[in-house]
Amino acid sequence: MESMYLDKEQEHKMSAQRAKEEILSRADIEKVANIFQILADSNRLKIVLALLKGSMCVFHLAEVCECTQSGVSHQLRILRNNGIVKGKRFGKFMEYSIADGHIREIVEMGVAHLACVR
Repeated sequence: MESMYLDKEQEHKMSAQRAKEEILSRADIEKVANIFQILADSNRLKIVLALLKGSMCVFHLAEVCECTQSGVSHQLRILRNNGIVKGKRFGKFMEYSIADGHIREIVEMGVAHLACVR
């Protein structure tokens, strides 16, 4: 029994050493945490979820999200400044879309996780 405890203790010690050697830098940890903080806002997440269905302008995003256009524009500015969405100008309109596949994967994994926690 004591041998099993010592084996587990050694296993945990090795896991801790690997984690210490391979952990992200403080700056990178803060960057990743920032992405999650931005996505933690329900209005911004709603916008991102809408954009997963396809590119849209502010008018249509406001309609889908049941928010004002100025409110959506404010949230889009935050999302854009942090590399979560991107905008492309078409005449006087801006069309917004998800910035890259990683953001899509993060959000889709979060949605898929709902099935695990219910």
